[in-house]
Amino acid sequence: MPELPEVELVGRHLRPHILGRRIRHVTATAPSYFFLTSPATLRQQLPGETIRSLERIGKYLLAQLSSGRRLLLHLGMTGQLILEGAQSPRLVHGTPFVRDKHTHLVLEFADSGPKLYFRDTRKFGKVRLLMPGESDPRLDKLGPDALTLTQRILFGASRKRRAKVKSMLLDQTVTAGIGNIYADESLSLARIHPERPAMSLTESECKNLARIVRRVLTRSIEAGGSSIDDYIHPDGSKGGFQQRFRVYGREGEPCRKCGTAVSRVVIGQRSSHFCPNCQRF
Repeated sequence: MPELPEVELVGRHLRPHILGRRIRHVTATAPSYFFLTSPATLRQQLPGETIRSLERIGKYLLAQLSSGRRLLLHLGMTGQLILEGAQSPRLVHGTPFVRDKHTHLVLEFADSGPKLYFRDTRKFGKVRLLMPGESDPRLDKLGPDALTLTQRILFGASRKRRAKVKSMLLDQTVTAGIGNIYADESLSLARIHPERPAMSLTESECKNLARIVRRVLTRSIEAGGSSIDDYIHPDGSKGGFQQRFRVYGREGEPCRKCGTAVSRVVIGQRSSHFCPNCQRF
């Protein structure tokens, strides 16, 4: 968390509020693993920049700046990009958001519009300022975006892997953007057991799974993403896709298809939820 749908929605919510605005002042906390570019450098070099565009690459957001530099933002597990004035029950009982000790980056703009806060309680998020023409190894290794996942990509990747199919879906070099939630939900709809070896998938199964992945991600975006734990939109509102989960986080609850209790196993140190009746090995 957040995964592709949530990051996509953050970008969509932010664009009307930050594009075309010039950064006047930057506040950043002490150096930590949250900052891939030092806080001092961000405070010195970001003021004066205008945000020209904001694109999503996998689970990353990349802001194009007027100088040609780019600002890379990754929400990690608990990161939140929040606009000034946001209200949510997840933010101090619904009162307008106030900067706290977990707010590590603040962008103030030259106009009277809202500030942008980057808050992260666990600091697994990342901020990096890229120089013109510079890339980042995190972006360079990403596979095709999961919203464009095809049979060819999945089938080709599965031929090389003895790993379990769940692990293949989580591999960002295969396809970018899928995390634990949407891997579980996609495998449930495709009726594929998460522990099946990836190389056991047929070409037909890969075609169906790729289609289902695209559909699940699209439906989550339409529903506002999955608001569990920390995820909220920049204005404080939350998504509703968590209400549609078939298996994720539902261990012991009845399968929505057959009524069998949902099971959980650990694959690659990650919990995996599935119906043992609908998703037989």
